[in-house]
Amino acid sequence: MARFVQTNNCINCNCTSSIFGRLDAPELEVINQNRYEVSFKSGEIMFKQGTPSPHFLCLTTGMAKIYIEGFGKNLILGLVKPVEYILGPGIFVDNRHHYSAAAVEDSVACLVDVNAFKQLIRTKSDFAEDFIKRISQMTIFNFDQILSLTQKQMHGRIADVLFYLSEKIYCKNPFDMTISRQDLADLSAMSKESAIRILKEFKEEGILTTEGNSIHILKPELLKQISETG
Repeated sequence: MARFVQTNNCINCNCTSSIFGRLDAPELEVINQNRYEVSFKSGEIMFKQGTPSPHFLCLTTGMAKIYIEGFGKNLILGLVKPVEYILGPGIFVDNRHHYSAAAVEDSVACLVDVNAFKQLIRTKSDFAEDFIKRISQMTIFNFDQILSLTQKQMHGRIADVLFYLSEKIYCKNPFDMTISRQDLADLSAMSKESAIRILKEFKEEGILTTEGNSIHILKPELLKQISETG
């Protein structure tokens, strides 16, 4: 169950998202007065698709996944690391969440009143520009993801996910995967059984090794070729 935790002051916080670097002390105090910290256990829902969105969420520790709930299956849009915020387009449309978020590790996040955020967007152009840049980056990533999921075979999709985890999320090779095999499948829009089977094939071909949750990409050039050919 999510729990309130001891809060720090936004002005002195060392877990501040880069977007807030545009704000001066009085503006950070506006954020500080309109937010609270919540801790989440691994697997806990942070917010659910279709529910009202009175807050935006800034992840300060742990890791989260954002995903669309489909008809019996989920599609993970991406993973979120500290220090990053999770804010969907619904706050400017219908004040609802259009995807869900859940902790994949024990996490702590600040929940900020969305009205305070909107006020800063209206009055602080640099802050608004950074926000638009972040939304644009997410859109470009989603375009690339759509291309992978709709035009590549399963092996190419798993290859893309492995590079995403190694280069963007864990930023090392080998890496210890903190997401589940089901999450891996949901990132690649396939069944868990298919994802495990392809990982086994990659292992048998010497492309990678696995030991528990640790994955080591041994032949990145070959995996890149698989990614490019789909």
